[in-house]
Amino acid sequence: MARAFLFVLDSFGVGGARDAADYGDLGSNTLGHIAEFCAAGAADRAGLRQGPLKLPNMSSLGLLEIAKLASGSHPAGMPIPERLFGLYGAANELSNGKDTPSGHWEIAGTPVMFDWGYFPSEGDAFPPELVQAICREGDVPGILGNCHASGTEIIAQLGEEHIRSGKPICYTSSDSVFQIAAHEVHFGLDRLIDLCQVVRRLIDPLNIGRVIARPFVGETPDTFERTGNRRDFSVLPPEPTLLDRLVEAGRTVHAVGKVGDIFAHQGISRVIKANGNAALMDATLAAMDEAEDGDLVFTNFVDFDMVYGHRRDVPGYAAALEAFDLSLPDVHRRLKPGDLVILTADHGCDPTWRGTDHTRERVPIMAFGPGIRTRSVGIRSSYADIGETVAAHLSIPSGRHGWSFL
Repeated sequence: MARAFLFVLDSFGVGGARDAADYGDLGSNTLGHIAEFCAAGAADRAGLRQGPLKLPNMSSLGLLEIAKLASGSHPAGMPIPERLFGLYGAANELSNGKDTPSGHWEIAGTPVMFDWGYFPSEGDAFPPELVQAICREGDVPGILGNCHASGTEIIAQLGEEHIRSGKPICYTSSDSVFQIAAHEVHFGLDRLIDLCQVVRRLIDPLNIGRVIARPFVGETPDTFERTGNRRDFSVLPPEPTLLDRLVEAGRTVHAVGKVGDIFAHQGISRVIKANGNAALMDATLAAMDEAEDGDLVFTNFVDFDMVYGHRRDVPGYAAALEAFDLSLPDVHRRLKPGDLVILTADHGCDPTWRGTDHTRERVPIMAFGPGIRTRSVGIRSSYADIGETVAAHLSIPSGRHGWSFL
């Protein structure tokens, strides 16, 4: 029996989505634009890193050919490797959105074919009756924000008033989401989590995908910093996912990072939390050492999206990709005969694009392991092909969506 390791580089899109124009994202390309930025020397001026984007391990796994498949050209300044290893391709998203739950659920074999509820982008984001219910049932004196906003910017803007007033900072984005920022000490982490659970219940009739707790610390705008105690409260997937099928078959699903929250802890055997990409990789490597035959280790590397994509930090995103790439030999050393690793993403978040939201893009597929033959798997019609590939590899029944590319 084999093991499988599924790593989502959160927001690492490769452009070329066939329906990008429908989302206002025609021309967005997370990998391509980061590579252009680095090749032009712009990242040198930031003092964070130097020269063209250096991803030798992912390049050898077909990343440059994936980029050409997805968007028509190799990324600027990146040398073509002499030899490729494993399966490589790109995938279109079927789901009606470019949000985290839709992307992850589709990766796990369950596309989201319904429309999420969203909050308006102009004026107050949340209706008065909802705000009144939150204040009453959440026992808070009011809310701050009530708008579309960047999380770091609204905390800097309203954090001091929040500390003085005790009112939580509530905001949304172009995703189907209700976010609540509150100070871990002055407001209290447990109180924030309780408030999020109240809001989750209140907005269920609105079909909002997630409520996110955004705790922070610090006393002034210059020292405010979000902590690693983020929690996502998601609705349940619309039907059983790959994870449910694995658990039903008696397998163990090791959920690293925010994966457990994204699936509302359904189909999850074990939750492993860590803060930041480096710690997430350390936790993943430890889980690889512990995983038994038939297990799945499923990790979300959130920093690409949360720390760099949404903040439009191009050199930071580039440096994070290079750090991740350097860790891949540690993954390879832990593989046993029969193992399969798949690297992919859940959407794009082009840091050169307008605004601060996700971008509709194709995502990469890089699959490798002992005995995996090198070849292109082309452009897949759905992320669900990734989940069905894991299902086939682990010898469990297939789902209703997608096809294995093994």
